[in-house]
Amino acid sequence: MKRLLVHVEGQTEEQFVNEILAPHLYTRGFRAVGARMIGNARRRDRRGGIAPWSAVRSGIVLHLRSDSQCAATTMVDYYGLPKTWPGRTRAARAPANEAGIIESALLADLGRKMGAGFNPARFVPYVAMHEFEAMLFSDCERFGRGVDRADLAPEFRRIRDDFATPEEIDDSPDTAPSKRIQALMPGYRKPLSGTLAARAIGLPRIRSACPHFSDWLDRLESLPQDRHPP
Repeated sequence: MKRLLVHVEGQTEEQFVNEILAPHLYTRGFRAVGARMIGNARRRDRRGGIAPWSAVRSGIVLHLRSDSQCAATTMVDYYGLPKTWPGRTRAARAPANEAGIIESALLADLGRKMGAGFNPARFVPYVAMHEFEAMLFSDCERFGRGVDRADLAPEFRRIRDDFATPEEIDDSPDTAPSKRIQALMPGYRKPLSGTLAARAIGLPRIRSACPHFSDWLDRLESLPQDRHPP
């Protein structure tokens, strides 16, 4: 499998995939890596507007069936998912592994839809616990330099130090990572500022600080060597 389509939640994730993730995966043997926004994400102006899983699944199934040499993945925020997504209700009762429960449920549901003979390695679901901006706290000094606000690095660090990993930064809708950043930096613009910061931080630093994200990259990087039948 040398081609990958990433089904993303919004424009910030779309730019991250196209400008940062794709160039990295090209060095790992991929020929084509692209992002596709799911549902009504491009028109959404608030959290929680992700399309129902049935609609998202239809797009993924169409993609996988139209190209037997491709793989698909998702890049969505757990707290933005509708409660009707597979595993969402069960995950709420298991706060230690919400993202993992949903990822397993998505894979199982998609496998049933694809039918017998489907190679599950072709679908690598990824559900981040919180929004994309959480990863920017992987390196607060580079984050500050990336958005031309090196003076804010100590403030970013104070936020980061309250959590075990950057992936855990969030307490409520009012303290989501982007809201924390905008409170310190009113000029912060999604997705431009987020992409600039992520580029300054770099994938190696992000994956070293964000274990769930790193696990996703590990699984994606293994795909070009996969030898299972399509």
